[in-house]
Amino acid sequence: MVDAASNPEKKEMVSEPLPPKPKRARAPKQPAATMPESDESPKESHGSPNMLFEKYPYDVEILDLSLRNYINLKPLSFPSTYRRGSQKSFSKANLNIVERLSNSLMRGGTGEKVGGHVIRTKGRLQGKKLKTLKIIENAFASISKQTGKNPLQVLVRALENSAPIEDTTRVVYGGIKSNVAVDISASRRLDIALRNVALASIISAFSSKRNISDSLASEIMLAANNDMNSYAIKRKNEIERMARSAK
Repeated sequence: MVDAASNPEKKEMVSEPLPPKPKRARAPKQPAATMPESDESPKESHGSPNMLFEKYPYDVEILDLSLRNYINLKPLSFPSTYRRGSQKSFSKANLNIVERLSNSLMRGGTGEKVGGHVIRTKGRLQGKKLKTLKIIENAFASISKQTGKNPLQVLVRALENSAPIEDTTRVVYGGIKSNVAVDISASRRLDIALRNVALASIISAFSSKRNISDSLASEIMLAANNDMNSYAIKRKNEIERMARSAK
């Protein structure tokens, strides 16, 4: 056997490095911008959890400065918080405005003549939160179809127009009772507007072929346009007229 040290040719062959392997050319990556986009983007109104009923955005403008702190537009897809924290002061200001409208619809029958009708609904909506939210969803779909606007914006404008500024209170002085005009707080203004809008839809649908969703949609659109045919607008003007006469 011949040793590698005694054979210089053998040693030179062993110490010579191997040539590098040629790199295999890779196919260029397709840029992400050229990929086909899907029909439903995450910015669209369908399926987004930050939109009301996964359809309507919450970018709403509030013109009435006094109501701005009480019209809550917390982005909830399905506004139902089961009224947690109701024992705290001013807790209603933390509720979504659609949920407050739903709570106003959950009322029993008044059993008295209101707006020319004797309302005895026997509590058909009392405590039925899912039913009232479905009524509001159908009403919003009707508003969006008829006006082409965001129904949440239409609702906010209706509440601003139907919220009274003055009211009267009874004062007893020296055994004499008299009505005195007083200003209304922003929280009570919103309460009155919500109550009148909800009551108007119940009155309009009572003993009528018109369902309550269409009645609610019609009342909201009339109040948003400041129409005198709206029950909430009529009640607002009546309250303010009585306050002016008591001054």
